[in-house]
Amino acid sequence: MNQQLSIVKIGGNIIENELELSKFLTLFSKLEGSKILVHGGGKKANQVLEKMGISPKMVNGRRITDLESLDVAIMVYGGLTNKKIVAQLQALNCNAIGMSGADANAIQAHKRPVNDIDYGFAGDVDGVSNNTLNSILQLGLTPVFCALTHNQKGQLLNTNADTVASELAIGMSKNYETTLYYCFELNGVLRDFKDKTSVIKKIDSASYANLISDGIIADGMLPKMHNCFHALKNGVKEVRMGNLALFEKENTNYTRLVL
Repeated sequence: MNQQLSIVKIGGNIIENELELSKFLTLFSKLEGSKILVHGGGKKANQVLEKMGISPKMVNGRRITDLESLDVAIMVYGGLTNKKIVAQLQALNCNAIGMSGADANAIQAHKRPVNDIDYGFAGDVDGVSNNTLNSILQLGLTPVFCALTHNQKGQLLNTNADTVASELAIGMSKNYETTLYYCFELNGVLRDFKDKTSVIKKIDSASYANLISDGIIADGMLPKMHNCFHALKNGVKEVRMGNLALFEKENTNYTRLVL
């Protein structure tokens, strides 16, 4: 049986809240076995853009990354947010290493083709260097990935952090039994968004289709869930979605996704 690997993506509301981030990193540092952390930083990037007098451009909730926005994303994701997280993990005796997709050629991508909308320097993932990352993990290091990839021609690309996490999980499932965690402020996927206790504890392919047709999974949860099932269909063992309590052993109040 392959070794186990946990790949955890943290949401922006946790990153923005120093107390929540500190709690999360303490729990993450105690996770047993090999692990990889993935983060974005979109809210902070928006704040920096606005301070520079630049309005963030969004279409249907997705960022348009022009050159100025890309430079800010590189500074905020790859610098400010990433290095703060790495330093905090070091203080918790978790030997973290900050990475983008360009570092060690870890994640290769291409610029998203222009169809109806030009997303600018947005990257769609082509592949993950699983053997290189395996070597890093074998050294006892914990990679902390920001949401940046590269096209192997010198161009960095802004890539959705949920996608980075799911593609890393798919790539690493060749070497490990991989569990993918999406950690955000809710207890899990909710049957009724107004009732924060209405967690759907298990979703498989059949119930997933029903939840979409019933309109329970909609809006911003759709692309997240699409990433989850894409990962499950491509070798990832299980996906778990919930808040910080995901990493408390006695907690069962979260959503498990399986095929």
